[in-house]
Amino acid sequence: MARSITGKNKCSRGHQNSSSRKKSHSRTGLGHRNYSLYINRVLKEVVPQSGISSRTLDVMNTLINNIFERISTQACSLMNYRNRRTLTPEDVQNAVYFLFPGKLAKYAVAFGSEAVQRYVHS
Repeated sequence: MARSITGKNKCSRGHQNSSSRKKSHSRTGLGHRNYSLYINRVLKEVVPQSGISSRTLDVMNTLINNIFERISTQACSLMNYRNRRTLTPEDVQNAVYFLFPGKLAKYAVAFGSEAVQRYVHS
């Protein structure tokens, strides 16, 4: 006999209440990540002898967070448009095609797919 789902635990799925979760103390604000370590690593791989100022690092961090938020919002709206509940790689790729112009979108999708393949196979 199948169990019935009551209204009480219909949407809980084992997640904690927001009041019982611990608050994270991040320096960059609510919901934003700090990519400064990764920006420095990539810079040292590309141009080993140069550095970057803290102000420029903050601008780059803001840019990355902004682009990530735009792509994720667009991908989520595409997912909802198709009446799906799972975000697929095709949704993310289509979001990139919608947000970026021509060749930039093509290169972004190509390099992103290559990076994911390298991560999966390592």
